[in-house]
Amino acid sequence: MLVLGVESSCDETAAAVVEDGTIVYSNVVASQDELHIEYGGVVPEIASRAHVERMLPVIKQAIEQANIKPEQLDGIAVGNRPGLIGALLVGITAAKSMAWSLDIPFVAVDHVLAHLYAPTLGGQSIDYPALGLVVSGGHTALLRLTSPVEATCICKTLDDAAGEAFDKAASILELGWPGGPLIEQASREGEPVFRLPRPKKNKSESFHYSFSGLKTALLYGVKGIPKRVDGVLKYEREASELSRKEQCDWAASFQVAAVDSVINGVKYAFENDEFKSIVIGGGVTANTCLREALQSFATEHKTPLHIPDFEYCVDNGAMIAGLGNALLSQKMTNTLSTTASPKGIAS
Repeated sequence: MLVLGVESSCDETAAAVVEDGTIVYSNVVASQDELHIEYGGVVPEIASRAHVERMLPVIKQAIEQANIKPEQLDGIAVGNRPGLIGALLVGITAAKSMAWSLDIPFVAVDHVLAHLYAPTLGGQSIDYPALGLVVSGGHTALLRLTSPVEATCICKTLDDAAGEAFDKAASILELGWPGGPLIEQASREGEPVFRLPRPKKNKSESFHYSFSGLKTALLYGVKGIPKRVDGVLKYEREASELSRKEQCDWAASFQVAAVDSVINGVKYAFENDEFKSIVIGGGVTANTCLREALQSFATEHKTPLHIPDFEYCVDNGAMIAGLGNALLSQKMTNTLSTTASPKGIAS
């Protein structure tokens, strides 16, 4: 079965052609980093307009690279939830229009579940039930997967997602944007000498991710606690006053604390349930420190760990097509009245 996958949930315009859910014929991703870098984050209106401009060229390129004709497609999948509503609408409109014109099945895919399908694109076979961990710019959540298309949310972040926290940490340290790669790069030159907080929970409470306290602790550690002077809040110092060594040490300290926080959630899940494997996905899973910590945990618990290839960590159409194939195989199709939603299984 040949499936076209379309993705536009945030700031990547992506399309891919995948056969039988595992064989990737093409995977085209158009990044918008150059459009948002001056704002230090994704601007929804700019993202939506860029998707409008790039969507059809990206789909055309994906079909051409796959060396097929549109008429050979057996179905079209699109990420319709969760994400920026304006951005999602661009992708779902394009996908529905193609499905209607080609008279082929159409299926709407949960973006978070698609991230947890991504390791399968590298040929990995996953045993269920599995613990799914999504760590991205918009989501940090744990899910109990009973199959590629069936999952329940165990816990999610109460505030910032891990990727968002990395972006804000890089901004505080004046490293630039996007923050994840820049924090990791600086961390290689530093040592985690500063103690930063990890989320805690009472024994009677369920675990939830939270990164706002970590971000605030970094802010106050770097710039000092602000004081009101002549009616204006002012910090004791600026990040620009840090030496390169201090900047890198703060980056390393933040990265270790963020990774520890993610691992604490995985530990909680294993203490309260049994899993045959661990599956991770999302842009932050490209972080080497996180990968090593998860591999160490998996080895300690003698549980297979499934990590996507680096090209499938970011938002991409191949993961959408792959999960779409699983849904289409079970005849779990959608009607053309299906629309976009800002919320999904982990929202």
